Amino acid sequence: MAMSAVRNWFGRHVVHHAAEADVPRGLPVLDPGIVAEAKELPPVRARPPPSWTPDRLATTDALWGEGYQFPGGEIETMRLAKPLGLSAASSLLLIGAGGGGPSCALATQLGVWVSGFESDPNLVAAAETRIAHRNLTKRAQIETWNPAAPHFRERFYHHGLALEPLRGSPPERTLSAIAAALKPAGHLMMLEVVADKALDPANKVVTAWARLERRDPKTLPSEIAITRILGRLGFDVRVAEDISERHIHQALLGWRTTVRSMQNARPSRREAMRHVEEAELWMLRLRLFQMGWLRLVRWHAIGKG
Repeated sequence: MAMSAVRNWFGRHVVHHAAEADVPRGLPVLDPGIVAEAKELPPVRARPPPSWTPDRLATTDALWGEGYQFPGGEIETMRLAKPLGLSAASSLLLIGAGGGGPSCALATQLGVWVSGFESDPNLVAAAETRIAHRNLTKRAQIETWNPAAPHFRERFYHHGLALEPLRGSPPERTLSAIAAALKPAGHLMMLEVVADKALDPANKVVTAWARLERRDPKTLPSEIAITRILGRLGFDVRVAEDISERHIHQALLGWRTTVRSMQNARPSRREAMRHVEEAELWMLRLRLFQMGWLRLVRWHAIGKG
């Protein structure tokens, strides 16, 4: 997606490029002053910035809630966790702990003992700081994990919550490590982006999205493939639910709220720049969701013991 498309989003101009560059429906409007700020920004990046810089963390905190890197933030985290029956007597393997928001919410509201894992060291550092500020270091811990060689303490956790855990790792490898970490009859709740058909790596939208999200479009799993792997690992898959519409709604709501706040408190040029960069990624992601090329699926599976 060209940066001009992002600027068009900020001003709600009509995009006259190819249909694949259309702006997702429902995105909000910024006032002309902020549009002028955006038009002065540099051209589209040749490569993505470091995954989670302090500036980007500030942007996602504003969009999704402090310590969250996904739409819905705390509300979605608790919605996912509720069927697991977590309590102060439970231990939870949390993959995709982000900047500490999910760990803090789960430990505070449910009393569960959380072992969070993140692959990005900046997210780990942010999560550690947030957990310490909330005085939750005894109940919530964060560690770094390597998606290329996943390993967790075996047969240790009562239940698992995995938020897009398959980035940078073949599904069999990560799901096997998760299965080995759960106690018999442990529950697993997982979210993952899937592609039912192979994405065209030559497509401009696919290429730009994959670059900004640091994904290989050729390795995205399908829903059926993940369900079959879970079955082979001894899980009874109770739910495989497409939650793409909810994801889109939550993303648009987050952006609409953030843009409205900018209209009341004019952002600096630096703030405008980082929001444009994040908006570029989300326009691409939502475009692929609306085209049906990507979906977000929720699995609830129970180990057979």
